[in-house]
Amino acid sequence: MLKTIFSRLLQAIPLLIVISFLVFGMIHLAPFDAVDAIIKPNMSPGVVHVLRERYGLDKPFLTQYVLWLENFIMGHFGHSIINQQDIGQALAERIPNTVILVLPAYATSVVIATVLGLIGGRAPQSWAGRVIDTVTAVGLATPSFWIALLLIYFLGYAANLFPLFGMGSAHQPLDVVWHMVLPYITLVVAYFPELARYVQSKTIGEYQQDYVMVQRAFGATERQILFHHVLPNVLLPIVTQIGQSLPLLVTGAMITETVFSWPGVGTYMMDASVKLDYPVILAVMLLSATLVVIGNLLADVLYTVVDPRVRR
Repeated sequence: MLKTIFSRLLQAIPLLIVISFLVFGMIHLAPFDAVDAIIKPNMSPGVVHVLRERYGLDKPFLTQYVLWLENFIMGHFGHSIINQQDIGQALAERIPNTVILVLPAYATSVVIATVLGLIGGRAPQSWAGRVIDTVTAVGLATPSFWIALLLIYFLGYAANLFPLFGMGSAHQPLDVVWHMVLPYITLVVAYFPELARYVQSKTIGEYQQDYVMVQRAFGATERQILFHHVLPNVLLPIVTQIGQSLPLLVTGAMITETVFSWPGVGTYMMDASVKLDYPVILAVMLLSATLVVIGNLLADVLYTVVDPRVRR
């Protein structure tokens, strides 16, 4: 297993380099850059040229890319062009804020999706199966920002039950939890429909397998078939889904964080996109791409752990 992990890590290095080149190239092709965002009407062309020299924007594309990649490999993500803040420090402050919001929401979504998917997949034509199918369809068709706005109006503004925006005081955990309720609910509603559909489809597929008919012929109860045979087979692909969801811990709540002014990576990325702060955009996108690669590797490892047949 260790040899496989090491091999996959070596394969990930050129993949990440290609991704970084593509991301850097797409941002370079944009009609504006971060210097355009800070230029004032009264600035002379000479001052604008000095600014471009300061940030290396006057150099050829490949030179800019190589210099940026060297700094990134050394752990220097650079500085924000807009406010001169160190990007690495900003991410270190914001990533925990995103994790404490996304991780509980995704864990809750997995539990809800597993339960509803099993119920809906066991009897898809029953009233419960139809209700679950309708709920997941509505959930998939509903934008997360609209859910957030409904919660803000009804539970935050009209009922005045929860804070509308922000994270509260980091020194008061209960205050943070109280501020987290509305974005947490938003993310749960946004995450679980797709997972529930996935579990439901896998459950339906398992019930169509021959071993289910054999177990019924031997007198096994529906409860025994579900928990002893169907559920273990359904949980295997769910494990891989959990591994592949690792990037959600960084960029999985961008819209929700922006709506609720949650000080996480999502709002940081959104603000940088609006202001064309390309060093921040590059750092976050490459970090997300790295987590995608690591997540796929983690999914493979978890699948090997939970399914001994893969190791044979």
